[in-house]
Amino acid sequence: MHRCVMKSLLFLLFALASGISQAAAETVLESRLRARIESGVLTQSLEVMDERIYARETTRQFYPERAYQPIWVDEDGLAPRGVALAAWLGTVPAKHGLRPQDYHLTVIQELDETDRIGAIVDLELALTDAFLMVGSHLLAGRLNPETLDPEWVANRRHRPLGPLLEQASSQEDPGPILEALLPADDAYHALVERLASLRQQRDMGAWPEVPVGSALREGDEGDRVAALIRRLAASGDLDSAGIHGNFDADVAQAVRLFQRRHGLGGDAVVGPATQRAMNVSIQERIDQIIVNLERWRWLPEDLGRYYVLVNIANFRLDVIEDDRSILEMRVVVGQPYRRTPVFSDRISYLVINPYWEVPPSIAAKDKLPLIKADPSYLAAQGYDLLQGWGEQERKIDPATVDWTAVTARNFPYRLRQKPGPFNALGAIKFMFPNKFSVYLHDTPSRDLFARDARAFSSGCIRLQAPLDLAELLLNDQTNWTRAAIETVRASGMEQTVRLSRQVPVHLQYWTAWVDRIDGQLHFTDDIYGRDEPVLRELRELPPT
Repeated sequence: MHRCVMKSLLFLLFALASGISQAAAETVLESRLRARIESGVLTQSLEVMDERIYARETTRQFYPERAYQPIWVDEDGLAPRGVALAAWLGTVPAKHGLRPQDYHLTVIQELDETDRIGAIVDLELALTDAFLMVGSHLLAGRLNPETLDPEWVANRRHRPLGPLLEQASSQEDPGPILEALLPADDAYHALVERLASLRQQRDMGAWPEVPVGSALREGDEGDRVAALIRRLAASGDLDSAGIHGNFDADVAQAVRLFQRRHGLGGDAVVGPATQRAMNVSIQERIDQIIVNLERWRWLPEDLGRYYVLVNIANFRLDVIEDDRSILEMRVVVGQPYRRTPVFSDRISYLVINPYWEVPPSIAAKDKLPLIKADPSYLAAQGYDLLQGWGEQERKIDPATVDWTAVTARNFPYRLRQKPGPFNALGAIKFMFPNKFSVYLHDTPSRDLFARDARAFSSGCIRLQAPLDLAELLLNDQTNWTRAAIETVRASGMEQTVRLSRQVPVHLQYWTAWVDRIDGQLHFTDDIYGRDEPVLRELRELPPT
């Protein structure tokens, strides 16, 4: 007997046994749905075939408001809308690095093959929970980063999903409603496209490894060069039409492109660092993209039309206007044991020729040993030794201190560095007051910008071209031209300048991204070890 006919007869028999007419068979479905939900609420649990219903509270509130009318099923099983959602769940979440099995897909498929009346009710609940869960994950990410990393403050998007569920109940295809929850930024969707491309390439076969050995340079030949050429061609850095079998100028240019895409400078020499990057498996790169897509979903609804973006892992700052980078520069970020935090804020003012109030931990741990080794260090570097604050503040003569009795634990002083050539903040700092006391600033240590890896600070972000940034942020204030900034800088006097418009600043941590300037897929090392915990949690069951 046809399956739909069998289900209709089962509903009819249930209705007759209950003393009601065939016309009221749908009411039977509603009553079973009501009983199922009420039972789950009373026991503080709601499960479908041993899989937890996660969005229990929203489910409990939603169905009474629509008199327990189902959305996804009818007496024959999956309604067309439910078929559309099930098909969407089987394809779209995976494109964004999410796992279809987290959304009851296996249970939905098994229930759809079952003729029992109760199975149809469970099917309805499973699809509703899947809609709410995947909607939540597309909107705000699957994980809460603040439970993984105390130095990561998420500004996740929030939107009630109950109204979207009601909206879906009147649409033939719920997919567009869910996809509208995704980050709108082109950079996110470009990364989604690269994920699909790498997966396709993986399924056709992993890219070849380059045998580890001595550095390879232009002019070299042999088996390792042949493997290098195959590797470059596999990742699209070398056009296969340009392959000639030896390390020629075309191969050298391809190596430079690979190096730039992996934060390795661009000397065209395949040394140890480049060899390591080339031998990272394609699956590891896929995992990196999945982790960074999740990070995109932790960002605010709107980054702004005009904002400052720092990619900590890539040691780079960009000023973005209308999705285009209009200024980019190298930066120095925090050392691994003094990591630069991740958060969003607004730059509200800048200070030219700033004093540097040395944080107590740096004064006690970093500066005290230097002072003990050479008591003249403070005067030579322009530091005042202080005690107290405000009216109680007094300057201490370092020569009167018995430094042998001072330790990091009992350090009773403040250090404040005057503006000048040795000032750690350089000529200017950019302020967005936050709980981490982190900001952007100039630096006298210019040589560090020549290095590829630049994690040397105590958490703040040092800028390669701070005056360029100041000029750009102040370009709508006619009295603050580049010349005016230079004049104040030359005076050596501290001056605070408030921005007429506060500018959003996003300190982010991306180890995989599509560059807005060159359009290439880039990877970089996970300098703080932040990728692995995210990947591990993404492989676990969804958080409750």
